[in-house]
Amino acid sequence: MSQSTAASRYAKALFQLAQEKQLLTEVSSDLREVKVVFEENKGLFQLLDSPKLEDKEKKELVSKVFASVQPIIVNAIKVLIDKKRIHEVVSVIEEFIRFANDTQGVADAIVYTTQPLTEDETQRISTAFARKVGKNTLNITNEIDPSLIGGVRLQIGNQIFDSSISHKLAGLKRALIG
Repeated sequence: MSQSTAASRYAKALFQLAQEKQLLTEVSSDLREVKVVFEENKGLFQLLDSPKLEDKEKKELVSKVFASVQPIIVNAIKVLIDKKRIHEVVSVIEEFIRFANDTQGVADAIVYTTQPLTEDETQRISTAFARKVGKNTLNITNEIDPSLIGGVRLQIGNQIFDSSISHKLAGLKRALIG
């Protein structure tokens, strides 16, 4: 969730621009990748937030690192650099994705399984659980968790659907012990 009202404002402006240019799907997809880059490369944050590097150099670096993403994303990151708010880039992305998901009837979900899901299984889970949460579809991220023993645990926002064997065994244990 957004950490400031400023992040929400930047996200809303970017969202409106993406809608205006009819690039909502492409920008959403690219922003998910940009978020991963920032989360996995803490040094990039430090570099873009460093007072030792001039804003011009920071913007050139952003242009090179994110050359393959939509230009409006690169421009948005440059605005965050200008406004000394680069530390909020992940919050801006998360807020943008929330706006886009709400508009498109989509929810993000994490599916925990003991082995990777096939494309067919992913699609069936998306179809079945999207209806339960009032959405058209789910963006599913599959995480492997051997402690489940078998079955599936699904998290959509703050809702958890757990049909894993470990959950059922824990329930049985509670019932037997009292």
